Amino acid sequence: MFAAERRQLILEMVRANGAVSLRELARVVQTSEVTVRRDVRALEAEGLLDRRHGGAVLPGGFTRESGFPQKSHLATAEKTAIADLAAGFVEEGEAIVVGAGTTTQELARRLARVPGLTVVTNSLLVAQALAHANRVEVVMTGGTLRGSNYALVGSGAEQSLQGLRVSKAFLSGSGLTAERGLSTSNMLSASVDRALVQAAAEVVVLADHSKLGTDTMFQTVPTDLITRLITDEAPAHDDRAATELQALADQGVQIAVAGASGGAVSGQGGPGAPGGDAVPARQQRRDVPVPGPRRQVPGATAGLRTAGALEQPGGAERARVADMRRR
Repeated sequence: MFAAERRQLILEMVRANGAVSLRELARVVQTSEVTVRRDVRALEAEGLLDRRHGGAVLPGGFTRESGFPQKSHLATAEKTAIADLAAGFVEEGEAIVVGAGTTTQELARRLARVPGLTVVTNSLLVAQALAHANRVEVVMTGGTLRGSNYALVGSGAEQSLQGLRVSKAFLSGSGLTAERGLSTSNMLSASVDRALVQAAAEVVVLADHSKLGTDTMFQTVPTDLITRLITDEAPAHDDRAATELQALADQGVQIAVAGASGGAVSGQGGPGAPGGDAVPARQQRRDVPVPGPRRQVPGATAGLRTAGALEQPGGAERARVADMRRR
């Protein structure tokens, strides 16, 4: 198939579905994801579509947001790897908040195995993933249901978070830059995410590499309040992601990178090799602390409690890592 034919087919798929993953595009046009990514960039340069979240969407700039059905099929392998890694940062007995999103939904599925956990969330999908976890307490915010992402938003959600204190907030969004931090395309979602941040002593952002360098309309978490970014391994040719990671590191954000090819890093020998076992979740990470103070939300302190929650875990939770600038 010639390049012009591929690009026309890609454009027709995006127009028909609103958003399509690179993997699905590569499967339909029967070529590699590298070739498809090049085609998508060419179409984006012509203003015919936008690159978003490991795929392509209809053009719309800052004002457009994909719904849950589209997002759930984008960058699925990357989200799985990020969720596997993020779960290793949660300790038994912690109290945390988890925001809305398809990546945080993946995280919630793994948190069901953490005993004594208290999870505060405005996401119906996160709550559903934890509904049958016997040793996890789920606290829902109030608010008005936003059907496109199954999240509770509005003044009711924000007011229910007032006075809450937890150890960590896990959030995702539509874009992440060193200049503005985490952002999203919806004003109501952004407002609730800001309230979630105010409740936490540490803020952990879950974002696959395609969101790095992408800026959307409403800021949710400024860079100086982000404690840690958990992301996946960007392709070697993705200069934008590498540049943004370095800029975030320079501002003091700790970077944890999941293993390549959508999976966490495996132990010596690796899964499938003779005698090879997967490394436990708490070791499946490449954590990069960088110069700069540890990020704390003003007024929040370690060890604060919410109903039924234990104290925030100490230094054992943090992995030994190397400075990103030496990589």
